[in-house]
Amino acid sequence: MRSQPSQTASDIDGAPQRLLVIACGMIAREVLAVRERHGLTHLELRCLPAEFHFHPDRIPPALDDAIEEARAEGHRNIFVGYGDCGTGGHLDRVCEKHGVERIEGPHCFAFYQGNDHFTEIADGDFTSFYMTDFLCRHFDAFFMRPLGLDRHPELAKDYFGHYEKLVYLAQTDDPALDRVAINAAALLGLAYEKRRTGYGDLDTSLRKAALPAAS
Repeated sequence: MRSQPSQTASDIDGAPQRLLVIACGMIAREVLAVRERHGLTHLELRCLPAEFHFHPDRIPPALDDAIEEARAEGHRNIFVGYGDCGTGGHLDRVCEKHGVERIEGPHCFAFYQGNDHFTEIADGDFTSFYMTDFLCRHFDAFFMRPLGLDRHPELAKDYFGHYEKLVYLAQTDDPALDRVAINAAALLGLAYEKRRTGYGDLDTSLRKAALPAAS
């Protein structure tokens, strides 16, 4: 669910206004890549900590504070770079409060694949463990060390025993990231599948927010 923006994203002369994207740190590189791809030089990025991925209850209050701060700085056009991300609708209430929009979908694993497509395959992926480019780059920091798998790899069965397959949702073609995902699947005892998603609905959502007249 998304609220209507309180301001247009174009100046009177047709030049795009500055757009602030407040996003999850896990998609920072991807937001910047979309900005570069489409020449959205008026798009500014501000990120909340990527570790909130594991603490969804922290996202709504942090976003509330970030929007308040941005408004105080004079930002009129703000877009939220989050799905619901496990907040149980609380993120939408923050968006409604401030009259801003967010990316459609439950989480980045859905909007990278395309929300409509994700809805179609969600049941079949119920026992799939998703990884993205970010999670491949930070596999040690986000999984190995926090879960103690670097010291006790046998714990993988306890943590991941209910999964059957590791699905790598690849935003880019990077052999080094491929190797991380393949090795992670082997470590966790899971089958492996790679899906080249690109940026999915993140691309279209950012372009629509940044250039609504052209969408």
